[in-house]
Amino acid sequence: MLTLAIDPGTDKSGWCLFDGSQVGESGVMPNADLLHSLGKMPDNGATLAIEMIASYGMAVGREVFETCVWIGRFQQAWHSPDAVRLIYRRDVKLHLCGTAKAKDPNIRQALLDMFPRTGGGKTPQVGTKSQPGPLYGVSSHAWAALAVAVTVTAREAA
Repeated sequence: MLTLAIDPGTDKSGWCLFDGSQVGESGVMPNADLLHSLGKMPDNGATLAIEMIASYGMAVGREVFETCVWIGRFQQAWHSPDAVRLIYRRDVKLHLCGTAKAKDPNIRQALLDMFPRTGGGKTPQVGTKSQPGPLYGVSSHAWAALAVAVTVTAREAA
């Protein structure tokens, strides 16, 4: 199962293309560029997974609403609306760490633990340019996108 996952933001979003066992590509790009790319992707049966915002009863600011608008735009740009999965951060935390109290470093470590240590350097799952690991190139908000992809892939397989 091929999954394109997005960690949306107000101006830029992290993204990751995951085939169920390895990362094909990942990165962070301006939302307008990502939206344009989504509209040009061929319908190859891939699933689009987007981290969804949840309300916990607290007041939110402009940034949250702008991110919500981008989530809707990404969803609308996808060639197959039935192949879009919205997933909450809480579900990602529960799937990867077993607790909703997990923080970003816990999620990153859980992801690292899932992949083989085949690259070089201090973190062989990521590796180095000369000895890349299976997560080579994943950085910044692409980690959150990978977490979404792994969670959605596991749910779809169940």
